[in-house]
Amino acid sequence: MRYHVGMGGEGKKRPNIVVRTMEIDDLAPVFHLGEDLFTAEEVPNLYRTWDEFEVVGLFTSDTEFCLVAEEEDDERMVGFALGTTITKSGSAWKYGHLVWLGVDPAWQEHGVGSRLFNMLRDRYLAAGVRIMMVDTEADNLPAIRFFRKLGFGKPSEHLYMSLNLSGRRAPSHKSPEEGP
Repeated sequence: MRYHVGMGGEGKKRPNIVVRTMEIDDLAPVFHLGEDLFTAEEVPNLYRTWDEFEVVGLFTSDTEFCLVAEEEDDERMVGFALGTTITKSGSAWKYGHLVWLGVDPAWQEHGVGSRLFNMLRDRYLAAGVRIMMVDTEADNLPAIRFFRKLGFGKPSEHLYMSLNLSGRRAPSHKSPEEGP
């Protein structure tokens, strides 16, 4: 999960942002904003990929946890939050996972991310979620500061490793009877 923050200026009029449930017509704008924010150059080792299946899958399986933020005057989408819930077998605990949070760089520092988070948190509470989780890269200090400000704590480090297979030849799978 990656939250993008930018530098805002002082003295700017606070925009009127509306947060609502994502609708089918929001799929393309959400996907395209995510394409701009979650690039391989920006996040080369991200274990989840930003693609149309990720957006559509979350939308179809957990619509109530997929939100968009739009500027009220022109109804332009300026951010999104995509979440899901997880219930472990044999456990009474229900977890909420904020999978993706993205805010248009031109709208960062206007409280859009906080508004999306607050509505998602409220929906998780109404759904009986007891613990909410987020993840981000260990060097994404703006996201870490953002989530700490919202009350997240107890970070746990995980190591994700990758192996670039491009340029490698696939092994031959001939049986011993076939010979070399």
